[in-house]
Amino acid sequence: MTTADTAPLAPFPTTRGREKGYDKASVDDFLLRARAAFEAGATEMTAEDVRRVGFRLVRHGYAIAAVDAALGRIEDAFAAKERERALDGSGTHAWVEQTRASAQEILDRLSRPAKQRFDRVGALRYGYRVDEVDLVADKIARYLETGESVTVAQVRSVAFRMERGGYREAQVDAVLDAVVEVMLAVT
Repeated sequence: MTTADTAPLAPFPTTRGREKGYDKASVDDFLLRARAAFEAGATEMTAEDVRRVGFRLVRHGYAIAAVDAALGRIEDAFAAKERERALDGSGTHAWVEQTRASAQEILDRLSRPAKQRFDRVGALRYGYRVDEVDLVADKIARYLETGESVTVAQVRSVAFRMERGGYREAQVDAVLDAVVEVMLAVT
């Protein structure tokens, strides 16, 4: 094995001091697997797998923002391949109908009354701030209804503060993932 075979695929900036970043070995391993799967046209890794990957935080790790930006580009590439495969397999009409149905399901969820769009955690537990989630939900709903400008990067980077009795994180995150999938399907 040569040094080039073991060198990282993308040398990301490294955190300094007490700042934590992503574990370098884990990131490098994932990038190698993603590259191999993409180049082989394999279907065992998907855009969703890229979107959901997580890495341990360590001192002197890779800078989080740089890795996340690269993961966004990799997810886009996998989504484009998946869209191409689906179009070849089932045709444009079926792809459009599936995407439209997904978008409608998201819109139905986000059109619920404010403060009732997602399940809440118990009064003593922390969940996403309801007002912040509702604000983002309104913006996404307008995007789906009228085409108001929202980018995939904006949806990927949204972050919510926590509050007691807030919205259940897993539900909100699942809808945001579905929004990204719909957006990637139409781009």
